[in-house]
Amino acid sequence: MRSRRLFTGCVVAVLAGSALTATAATQPQQPVPRPFPRPASPSQAAPDIEPAPDPARAVAPVQTPSPLATESVPSEATLGFPIYPNAQFITSYEAGPGQRYYLFGTNSSFEEMVRYYAVILDNGGNLVFDGPATHMFEIGRFREEEMAFPPGVTVKDYTWNGSEGYLNPARGEPSSFRTIIQIVPAPAEQVRR
Repeated sequence: MRSRRLFTGCVVAVLAGSALTATAATQPQQPVPRPFPRPASPSQAAPDIEPAPDPARAVAPVQTPSPLATESVPSEATLGFPIYPNAQFITSYEAGPGQRYYLFGTNSSFEEMVRYYAVILDNGGNLVFDGPATHMFEIGRFREEEMAFPPGVTVKDYTWNGSEGYLNPARGEPSSFRTIIQIVPAPAEQVRR
């Protein structure tokens, strides 16, 4: 009798473990963060508390934005901003109405990139985060009704807190970048004015 209870207890434990594994496999994945934070307007402010996911609904896996397959390396003339000489173009992402984020990686230090852009842009910019260190150089007028992000250059330290850097999505050399440079040009309509 005792061995039968033990056997029944083991079967219940195995079934419960299987149920937990199946439940964990159906949990929705976390959304992929955008490359850099952007200022939120009162009309775009996100709610403080997200609703709990409904386990009864099947959730499609979150797809990460992929770089354009035939995307060419943008020039300084195209962007309207200087590109650090040894920076490698990584990709670009849709930023909002008529704007794109252009990401470049370099193994130069964060401090060196901040000094470079402060001199080249003749603008001291602002350190917007201490950890990970993020420095923004806003150039041009920000018009909330026409733009998603202020035109400018953002430099971010990806070696913060012992990280090896931003992984090179091309899986080429270098394998990771210490510093990422994000360039957001003004929308084409604003440049023409």
